Amino acid sequence: MRVLLVGPVSKVWSSRKHIHMGLGYLAGSLLDAGYEVEIFDAVVEDEPLDSFLRRNPFEVVGISSPTPLIYEAWEAAATAKSHGAITILGGPHLTILPDESMQRPEVDLVVRGEAEDTIIEIMQALEESPPLDGDDPQTPRRFRKEVYGKILGLSFRDEEGHIIHNPPRPLRKDIDNLPWPAYHLFKIERYTNLQPLTDGLDPNARAYTLLTSRGCPYQCIYCSKPITGNTWRPRSPAKVIEEWRYLVEELGATEIGITDDVWNLDLERAKEICRLLIKEGLNKVPWITIHGMRVTSTDEELFRLMKKAGCKRVGFGVESGNEEILRRIKKAQTLDQVREAFRNAKKAGLETMGFFIFGLPGETEETMEDTIRFALELDPELANFMMAAPFPGTELYKIVKEQGRLFATSWRDFAIHDDKAHYEMPGLPASLVERKWHEAYRRFYLRPSRIWKRLKRKDTWLRLSTHISNFWRFFLKGA
Repeated sequence: MRVLLVGPVSKVWSSRKHIHMGLGYLAGSLLDAGYEVEIFDAVVEDEPLDSFLRRNPFEVVGISSPTPLIYEAWEAAATAKSHGAITILGGPHLTILPDESMQRPEVDLVVRGEAEDTIIEIMQALEESPPLDGDDPQTPRRFRKEVYGKILGLSFRDEEGHIIHNPPRPLRKDIDNLPWPAYHLFKIERYTNLQPLTDGLDPNARAYTLLTSRGCPYQCIYCSKPITGNTWRPRSPAKVIEEWRYLVEELGATEIGITDDVWNLDLERAKEICRLLIKEGLNKVPWITIHGMRVTSTDEELFRLMKKAGCKRVGFGVESGNEEILRRIKKAQTLDQVREAFRNAKKAGLETMGFFIFGLPGETEETMEDTIRFALELDPELANFMMAAPFPGTELYKIVKEQGRLFATSWRDFAIHDDKAHYEMPGLPASLVERKWHEAYRRFYLRPSRIWKRLKRKDTWLRLSTHISNFWRFFLKGA
């Protein structure tokens, strides 16, 4: 059976410009099990899914979706089903709210949690016992309970049309033996945005991403971890280096981004990876940490090793410049620990990036002012200011539903890079959060030193129209 794995793209916003690792891992597992598989990542495709399926029929179409893209996922499922495919949906949103999608006729199966083992068992079940229904796009497909009821982490409709949610699948303890992502199935030349390394300017760039661990054990109230849970499962340094070498020597990677939630939780393991990169001569290809590193698991030696190992930029989840807000959101770090991490990273010659959040529970104008001043004090190369988004399944979502007012009228409103507040709390009006958010961008990026630095960059002029649009959105709109 031929399988197509689909990653939808938003019609109203876009943030991801690197390869979809979830689809990559699923494809790798399917190939390892002997199935024929392709990837359709709408972020970079130049034709609609409908015309692609018209030219390339597939028996099974799997679609992955985070919360803001669930509508596009349903649309992709409807398109796939109109071509006779069995549709399988998975990803963060489906794991939290499987019933919502199982109520839709275009959705045949829903996978909850990690899907590498589940998808193989589904394929085996489809070969043993095909759906009981035909190809009518308006008819929900039904499956034999005696076969599909054994697959952990699966939601399906039984012979009578009842929705069945099988028990969840336990997290795989050993991720070293997972097949690598099927990197070769991606149109890699179209993924060139691991800024500021190439920032899409190098036509020969081959920007790959890599996972060295899964999950995060911390309990930050805004973080949604429906698939990996509150665990941290590291891969061995030797296995990481083996895959890293493959990306560099076999696939010609020109830059690499580590996409772990927290790759450096084990400080000594992080150092060992760097030492091996240096020892194996893999430090000539630049790399960055795309997500925020834990400031509490760093020291001077780590950053020196990262620099020597080829790292160019590190990101940190700062979130707030107020100690009380950090305590409220269960961030488990202090401002002094953040200061030390930034100081050591800069001392090692690394570029820094800080992530900051506005509108968290307990915020006031004064606490948000603290965050702006802290960002100015840290002075990272890049600052990413976001307004808190209460994703379903998070503690923040519960707090907002119980104590505040949620503005979302659709799941698209949960895009974290939106320029509108997602909710308001008593004493914290949305207008104040939005004003301080815009103010943060103006005060951080419109400093003379920042403007001069930006004017000297080549991409400023090559992407002038984009920068003009961003100038209005970030700096003028909320003035």
